[in-house]
Amino acid sequence: MALPLHNLASHLITFFILVSFFAIPARGKTHNFVKSLDRKTLQIGKEKISHFRVYWHDIISGPSPTSVPIVKPYSNISSTFFGSIEMIDNPLTEGPDVKSKLFGRAQGFYGSAGQENLSLLMSMNFVFCEGKYNGSTITVMGRNEVFTKVREMPVIGGSGLFRFARGYVQASTHTFDLKTGDAVVMYNVYVMHY
Repeated sequence: MALPLHNLASHLITFFILVSFFAIPARGKTHNFVKSLDRKTLQIGKEKISHFRVYWHDIISGPSPTSVPIVKPYSNISSTFFGSIEMIDNPLTEGPDVKSKLFGRAQGFYGSAGQENLSLLMSMNFVFCEGKYNGSTITVMGRNEVFTKVREMPVIGGSGLFRFARGYVQASTHTFDLKTGDAVVMYNVYVMHY
């Protein structure tokens, strides 16, 4: 049975009134939480790519470790230390000697995420303290299979001169002391930024 034309019109008018009522924002409130910006507003220039080489010092031993355990391994019999997490504040230096020029610090954590091989989840900020990069950061987060010669992890962001940063790092173990657990890792950082 079809509705009479005047009832159909009445229902359509009611429908459109209800739809427009819910579509109109409340007085004084705005729901526009996203807007386009001009690059000049944020003072964004031309994109460039930079390469940094730093040495990352993971010091577990001695009176002033830069890497400390915050979560113990899941099992004492795990050869991969699965489940363990270390908080870090590791020096980033110009050369492999910890006493060489300090460029910044790697602050964050790494955790053993592999049950069958020593693979770490790295989450850290390279906080620079030298020259025009002083106070700027690069954020690295990714998988680090420790016994692979070269490990690649993404740069997922940054701050300061590295706003909108993206890129990757390549990590290569320079030295690893089996007795102390201390390591020096060379990081080649390739980062695109403005």
